[in-house]
Amino acid sequence: MTGAVPLGALLGVGAACGLLLMLAAFRQPVSVRRRRESGLARLIRAAGLPLTSASAVVAACALAGVGAAALVLAITTVPIAALLAAVAAGSVPIALLRRKASARRKALRAAWPDAVDTLVSAARAGMSLPDALADLERSGPPALAGDFRAFGAEYRATGSLARALTLLEDRLADPVADRVIAAIRMTREFGGSDLGSVLRTLGAMLREESRTRGEIEARQSWTVSAARMAVAAPWLTLALLCTRPEAARAYASTTGAAVLLVAAAMSAVAYAVMMRIGRLPTDERVVA
Repeated sequence: MTGAVPLGALLGVGAACGLLLMLAAFRQPVSVRRRRESGLARLIRAAGLPLTSASAVVAACALAGVGAAALVLAITTVPIAALLAAVAAGSVPIALLRRKASARRKALRAAWPDAVDTLVSAARAGMSLPDALADLERSGPPALAGDFRAFGAEYRATGSLARALTLLEDRLADPVADRVIAAIRMTREFGGSDLGSVLRTLGAMLREESRTRGEIEARQSWTVSAARMAVAAPWLTLALLCTRPEAARAYASTTGAAVLLVAAAMSAVAYAVMMRIGRLPTDERVVA
């Protein structure tokens, strides 16, 4: 009976440890799921609007759609035209976010080679890596000043370079930034003596990539503009026609509504195909 107590205690401790391990195993996927973001949230971060919520964007889409539908219905009295106007206007906030994200991505792509060159100069001068990164707020490109200001504040508050780099990744949400930060982490972990050569090689690659992509985008910009005008022109003509009573009555009929729906579907498919053909490949983020 005396030997049964230690055995029971050991069994209890073993069961408790097993239960804790099971709970830890089940909690890890939950944390991973919590870190996952919706496509709209990723788009907002890529556009550099951390204070904007996905619900605010959805509300803006709904408000724009309802306002456009009411205006078109009041002018043309054609329900199907009001519906199409609501769909088109409701997609405007998303289109603006994508445009802002694209412009920010281009600005960051152009800024990173200069930022890397500044880091190389700081490394040659004997400055520590955290101080060199924080100094980019002052000596780096203006497009990155705010992000490195937040990096410096985080590093001074916590003293953890890894945590500050993670914050920088989250703020930038940019594939080029992920590559630079991954190179800094690997060099920092496996040997700091090669940091200068790694950054020089990476800076040259980024500069060449930015130059090549800029030339291609400049050559294809007129094609993209022509595609947008080709899609928009018939609908502008339709809007003018619907201001006439006889045209409004024709499109208000079942046959007219069917024609508009088919035309809208064809326009959407044609525009998507044209943009797909002309789209350049985008870098995937190293960190999701």
